[in-house]
Amino acid sequence: MDIFWLFFMLSALQPIIQQKLLEASRKRLIRLIERDRKSRVVLLVHRQETMSLLGFPLFRYIDINDSEEVLRAIHMTDPEIPVDLVLHTPGGLVLAATQIARAIFKRKGKVTVFVPHYAMSGGTLLALAADEIVMCEYAVLGPVDPQLGEYPAASILKRSTKNRSPKWTTDIDSGRPSGKSDRANATKRSMSCWLTNIPPTRRPRCLNL
Repeated sequence: MDIFWLFFMLSALQPIIQQKLLEASRKRLIRLIERDRKSRVVLLVHRQETMSLLGFPLFRYIDINDSEEVLRAIHMTDPEIPVDLVLHTPGGLVLAATQIARAIFKRKGKVTVFVPHYAMSGGTLLALAADEIVMCEYAVLGPVDPQLGEYPAASILKRSTKNRSPKWTTDIDSGRPSGKSDRANATKRSMSCWLTNIPPTRRPRCLNL
């Protein structure tokens, strides 16, 4: 019985130990990169295998906690010091991604985004806000496609303009306007305006490694 509990405790602690070792390794590499490039390195990495509890993976995406941490790192860095943002993310909340993108866009110093593998949806928005995008040969960016629940905002707008049925325009229980198409329109319009208003001088230069 004692051996069983010992095995259980080791199995439970193994993911935590692996996470701590990975974080220590990342910090060493970050210090090396910062010393070499004379910049501030910020990581926004959402990998399924790096976050686990008792061996069960937890899915990560860009959320408000990420925006708080990234904004704090940017604000605590001298405006003249370049910022290198490493992105590996499937995307996330529109609000969080927009907050980070605006902070990147308004920063005085140069901001370079590195995409080693992929940066989708909100990650692509962050990349477009930078001064320069550096990607590996097979790295990819994705479309900026804001979602409302499980539905794409663009699809809701398309459906609402073609079919004005009560299903899309009113709340069945209360009879009040649901606002779903209005929220979709506002979300898509805000994202589109933000992207199209980027002046040509601030549009990122994309480099392949």
